[in-house]
Amino acid sequence: MAIMLVTGSSGLIGSEVVAYFADMGWQVHGIDNNMRANFFGPTGDTRWNQKRLQEKFVNFQHHELDIRNRQGCQELLSIIQPDVLVHTAAQPSHDLAASRPFDDFDVNTVGTVNLLEAYYQVQREAGIFIHMSTNKVYGDAPNYIPLKELDSRWDYADIAYLNGIPETFTIDQSKHSLFGASKVAADIYVQEYGRYFGMKTACLRGGCLTGPNHSGVELHGFLSYLVKSNLEGKTYKIFGYKGKQVRDNIHSLDVARAIDAFIEQPISGAVYNIGGGRQNSCSILEAFSLVEEITGKPQIYEYVEQNRIGDHICYISDLSKMRQELKGWDISVNLDRIFIEIVQSWKKRLGI
Repeated sequence: MAIMLVTGSSGLIGSEVVAYFADMGWQVHGIDNNMRANFFGPTGDTRWNQKRLQEKFVNFQHHELDIRNRQGCQELLSIIQPDVLVHTAAQPSHDLAASRPFDDFDVNTVGTVNLLEAYYQVQREAGIFIHMSTNKVYGDAPNYIPLKELDSRWDYADIAYLNGIPETFTIDQSKHSLFGASKVAADIYVQEYGRYFGMKTACLRGGCLTGPNHSGVELHGFLSYLVKSNLEGKTYKIFGYKGKQVRDNIHSLDVARAIDAFIEQPISGAVYNIGGGRQNSCSILEAFSLVEEITGKPQIYEYVEQNRIGDHICYISDLSKMRQELKGWDISVNLDRIFIEIVQSWKKRLGI
């Protein structure tokens, strides 16, 4: 039986990966210490998701471990010796990184290196290490692409970016936020363990990762938090850019499917931009219309002129490389379905 270790296993992507591969018959181990609740308070708590996985899958085993614990990582990896390690654990917020820089760096960068080295000592070149990176490694450089303003969104005016941002886009000499900087360091380390040591590695530079099992909060989790605000009748704050800033949204299931495809054809030092692409893109204003159509409730919002530091005005992932190299992979969950599932999930959790 194949063995997988998933970090951040109670989070959005981690839990989807656990469920996907447990359903396939893998023996899946998860690492999670509910650090999201520490970062974001009770609304970020993921224990409910941990419990859901433990109750549903007999072939899933939870491990309470902080990835900053180097010795703990080494001991656990030497015992489990997984065939594949999927690393989704992270401090995910720009704003929080600025107020807790050491926690951000220690979780995102040091934690990643702890896992890489512990795994390399166990599996060497035979190991497959898949890292959930982020499009924030590009900093605010995408904002310098010429843009055009449409009725409800910003879009690229340069035809070279019609399909979105490719993996060759610069990550240098731009404003990242401290979160973006710590994720750049982790991203490069993962690549280096592939290129230098020959380990099979992939960095998945995620756009807006979303789905029904997201514990969305204001500082992280765009669509999930927006839907929750709508259902509860609470005010959603738009930070700058007239609410026309664009994100491409990918369902967590399609992330798990991409991981599966890479496992089938692994290489060393791979980098992929993974998001919803143009077909699953929307602005905040467009998201308001979509959720209102489903819930029948008006979206209450407040506009704040000052945008978030380093925030992307328009970000769409170019999926060309993903589609070409990960044979058989493509987006399977469209934007309408994503919204419906998130609404249904929050209704259940909120008892509506």
